[in-house]
Amino acid sequence: MTSLAVIGTGRVGGEVAFLSAALGLFDEIVVCDAVKPLERAQVLDLSHAAYDVTVETDPLLMRDADVCVFAAGRPRSPDTKTRADLLSANIPVLDDCCRHLPSFGGVLITITNPMDMNNYYLHRCLDLEPSRCIGFGGQLDSARFGCRIAAEGIGGTATVLGEHGEHQVPVFSRLDTPVPEGQREEILRFLQGASMEVIRGKGGTVFGPAAHVVRLIEAVLGRRSSEVIPCSCIVDGEYGYSGLSIGLPAMIGKEGITRIVEWDLDAWERRKLDEAAMFLQEICRDLDV
Repeated sequence: MTSLAVIGTGRVGGEVAFLSAALGLFDEIVVCDAVKPLERAQVLDLSHAAYDVTVETDPLLMRDADVCVFAAGRPRSPDTKTRADLLSANIPVLDDCCRHLPSFGGVLITITNPMDMNNYYLHRCLDLEPSRCIGFGGQLDSARFGCRIAAEGIGGTATVLGEHGEHQVPVFSRLDTPVPEGQREEILRFLQGASMEVIRGKGGTVFGPAAHVVRLIEAVLGRRSSEVIPCSCIVDGEYGYSGLSIGLPAMIGKEGITRIVEWDLDAWERRKLDEAAMFLQEICRDLDV
């Protein structure tokens, strides 16, 4: 029997649970939310969809899940300047939720912002192997990058590394057309604020994040084993970094991150990635567990 645990069943967490049920990815889905009326409503709504999946709410079942999606906490709002500003608000939420995951043996996918810092914190708090802690964000940033370069008539596979935040690193060197530095900086500024129009218009991003999280789950389940996926990885020497979680290209499988792929980046990209690593490392160093 395969099992998914979803901690935090609001916009994105609830949609991930629904899509996972609709696609038949798991036999059991365990949902947990601090707001119990919301949790109850999500259970009922999933049940009324009549998919062949058991929906549970017992937190003790989460430790045995194959995949746990962590989506609890305060979301980004139009008043939130950057994702990093949510750290102090969401660390207590992480602390509270970690008590439900003693001896967790599956793969953890962190969504809650600031995602990179929270992914590193959960790795420390739960004493999980780095390979089993995957931070989500790079796929969504890459999709936004892809939309932008397509609008500008630039072809190629769009990938964004670095922080899921202000220190994003769009990889231009792997595109089909050379992009000058001025245009790179303009596109980067667009990416840094790409979510805000959605947040202002409907209160939060939902469809994009949920769809990409489910694709990441499919990779963990072995359905996308040949893909290189940009995700936040806890590094131990890769790209010369350690003591942080940062967006890098990775291969994903049933044990989580099976390999971090080291690409040759150009000077602009490497400088931006180093800046992202320095920013994240400084914050991760100060996180107390």
